[in-house]
Amino acid sequence: MSDTETFHVIVEGRVQGVGYRAWCANAAVARGLSGWVRNRRTGAVEAVFSGPSDTVSDMLEHLWRGPTFASVRAVTPTSSDEPLSGEFEIRETA
Repeated sequence: MSDTETFHVIVEGRVQGVGYRAWCANAAVARGLSGWVRNRRTGAVEAVFSGPSDTVSDMLEHLWRGPTFASVRAVTPTSSDEPLSGEFEIRETA
């Protein structure tokens, strides 16, 4: 069994107005991850993913794809020591 990891991530590029949050939430739910995703006023998308380390790593790699009209320029993950539990959610813009 894998250890649980939590990462806070900022995704930059053309990631707002293209369905990136919904795409991200669907990908996280499909992987059984906990956490959340939201738009930032800066134009970036912010997310937190928590789950088995190999699954979180897979999600971090997947973030580079995005939905059809997205164009990801940067994915910046920062490790967090506070694991989350529960359903993955889409939050309001911060």
